[in-house]
Amino acid sequence: METELRIRAFRATDDRETCLKFYEGHKKVLENHGIFKVTSSTPEWMESPSVFLVVVETMDGTRLYGGARVHAADGIMPLPIEQATAEMDPAIHDYIRYYALNGTGELCGLWNSVEVAGYGIGSLFPSRVSVVISEQIGLKTMFSLCSPTTVRFNQWIGSRIFTEDGNNGTFYYPKLDLIATAVFLDDVQNLTHAHTRERQKMLYLRENLTCSTIEKSPFKNVNVKINYELNIPNSNSNEFKLSYYNRAS
Repeated sequence: METELRIRAFRATDDRETCLKFYEGHKKVLENHGIFKVTSSTPEWMESPSVFLVVVETMDGTRLYGGARVHAADGIMPLPIEQATAEMDPAIHDYIRYYALNGTGELCGLWNSVEVAGYGIGSLFPSRVSVVISEQIGLKTMFSLCSPTTVRFNQWIGSRIFTEDGNNGTFYYPKLDLIATAVFLDDVQNLTHAHTRERQKMLYLRENLTCSTIEKSPFKNVNVKINYELNIPNSNSNEFKLSYYNRAS
């Protein structure tokens, strides 16, 4: 594995080539686990200006090790969590509509390649950065539908289990023998409920969108130099605040 990597964020419509690499990498990981149908793995998101990618890649950008996506609720395209769970509990639509008035979205499509499994590089680090860029694009809250192994990462970054939906927040998804948990981050700006260590890191990255730091794996005694490029050109803090447009019209 590389000892120096880049974590980069961008709007999906600004870099189709990397989007394709992300899509193929995510699809391959899911198929390796016997999963062939997940709402967040379909390719339609590549055409949406409401989707933002966080990628972990080599410094020259030739290889992706993993990443995540942030889908902003735009009142047009349903969030992946809506598509995945609405048949089991249609109330999810009402929750999304309510929180979208002030800007909400979803952290989804989280994956990492086998080479970096267990390092946090493809899971914790992109989750952390997804919160950082969500504040940049004006999201006040954020949903996610997690596998059992990623619930704790979301709790570290300040999310809680969204017990209002499903069976106390859980669903049989994407297969009947797998359980997914809905989580909700209700304070993207202040990160009130985040673990102190994670809150400090996220606030630092928010103030230093372009920087280099030495990151220690949370599970292995390994240090990796991460070069962050998190500034999203033409971002607008009102872009996904649906109440702003309702007032304007």
